[in-house]
Formats: sequence, C-alpha cells, structure tokens
Amino acid sequence: MDNRHQQQLIAEIKELRKEKNAIILAHYYQPNEVQDIADFVGDSLQLAQKAAATEADVIVFCGVHFMAESAAILSPDKIVLLPDINAGCPMADMVDAEELREEKAKHPGTKVVCYVNSSAEVKAESDICCTSSNAQKVVDSLLNEDILFVPDENLGKFVAAKANKKIKYWPGFCPTHHRLGKEDVLKARAENPEAKVLVHPECREEVWKEADYVGSTAGIIKYAESSPAKEFIIGTECGILHELQKRCPDKKFYMASDDMRCPNMKKTSLQKVRDALRNLSPQITVPEEIRLKAIGALERMLTVSK
Repeated sequence: MDNRHQQQLIAEIKELRKEKNAIILAHYYQPNEVQDIADFVGDSLQLAQKAAATEADVIVFCGVHFMAESAAILSPDKIVLLPDINAGCPMADMVDAEELREEKAKHPGTKVVCYVNSSAEVKAESDICCTSSNAQKVVDSLLNEDILFVPDENLGKFVAAKANKKIKYWPGFCPTHHRLGKEDVLKARAENPEAKVLVHPECREEVWKEADYVGSTAGIIKYAESSPAKEFIIGTECGILHELQKRCPDKKFYMASDDMRCPNMKKTSLQKVRDALRNLSPQITVPEEIRLKAIGALERMLTVSK
C-alpha cells in the first residue's frame, strides 16, 4: 500500500470513529499500522475492560474472535466489530463446549480453570477464568480442588510448576508459541550473549526453563522497560516488537525465532478497520444465556486477582 492511500484510510478511520462514537482496540500482535491507529493497545482482556469503561457506542476490536467475544461479554450494550470475521484462534478452537461438558461428566467435582484465550461457550462451562499474568493466583485460590486447565497445556504446566499442584491439562496449544524450541533459544543466546531471554508461558516447558523472565505480553514489555539490560531475546509473537521499540528506543530486541508470526493476528488491515466502521459489520454477539455464565467465570477471576 502506498503512503498516500494509507494516509487517506487513516483520515477516513478517524472521521468514522468520531461519527460513530467508536473506540478502536488493538492487541500487541496486530500489524504496526493497526496498532498506531488504535485508541488503546494491550492484552486481550485488558482491552475489553478498557472498552467497557468508556462511553463509546461501538468497539472495533483489532484482534481475533475470542477477544471480540470478551468485549461483547463485558459490554452487552455496545456494538462490537471484528474487522476480519475469519480472524480466529487455533488454540481456542482446540476445545469446544460439548467436549468440555463430556470431560466434566467424567470427573465430577473437578474445577475448570479456563484461559481467556477461549470461546464464550467454553468460558460459560468453566468455573473461573484466568489470564497468563494471573493464572497462578487463580489456581492458588482453588484450595484442595481437582483442577482441569483448558485449553493451553503449556500455560497449565507453567502454572503447575510454580503452584506445586497436580493439574489435569487439556491438550491444546498456541501454534505460534509452540513452534519455538529450546534449540532456537540457545542459538539466539549464542548470537546475542548479553541479551536477556523473555518468553511467554504459552511456550513449551523446554523454552521457558531457558528464560530469564516468563510472563504475559504486557509483562514482557514492562520487564524490558524497567530492566537495566540493553538487549533482549523475545519469545512471543513478533508484533510485540512495535511497542517494545516505541517504549525502549535505546534498547535492542531480537526475536528468538523468525517463525513467531500469528497469521490470524495479521489478518486485520486499515482497509478492514475502515470498512467495519463504515458498515458496522461484522458484528460479534454472544447469546445472553451464555454471556451471563461466561461473565460469572470472568468476575470470579477478577475478584481473586485484585
């Protein structure tokens, strides 16, 4: 896209945003130009909470499907738009509500801890939600309980190691983070021996055991900002580099692998954001019965993680 066309799209988006009383949210993994047009850039649940607290009538969620659903759960009175209706999450798709109900029936009394990277229907079947930053606190709050952690096995194992609890894991994973291997980290360290290794807990155990810091996307950014170190190897989706470079222009960042790109996160474009605002479509809605059950699991998480 040439610069003139891009500037025209940005101008149209700004005009439509004002006309529709809209707010634009972008996840850290979105394309750079989409992050730059957003009112707020952040982690998925943090963004949904931001939007719920505003007076906007319309939320444009530049992310993937489950994120827009979270916004719809928390803001039932607002129109929620997902610029590309096909922007899904393979990990969220690895568990559905029917499969989860069947598993719960086999293990009565088991508490289901559901990572927010999941559908509204799965959240509705869960006892409590968690994010990558508060997962340990959520698990610790379930005293003497049998726990089923869905859908991310890697995050579940990371939490279990810290909480020293027996947890049953759902066999799900994020393909982008799961691709990163120990050998990638060791190679990156050899090439950049002064760099600190910062990785997301959606990575495999062999990866996070090699890291200097393991945390959420926002946690990785905060660590890089506050650390006296000047070089960092990053083990999460490559879109994070945009925010890291903006906040830490004097520091150097290297991806742990050249293969840390989520194709679904990159489906959003300025043109799709413009079209979503212009047409108020595609809209994401959650049936009220499911919304009420799902918000219960989210509210229990928020109570625990205060």
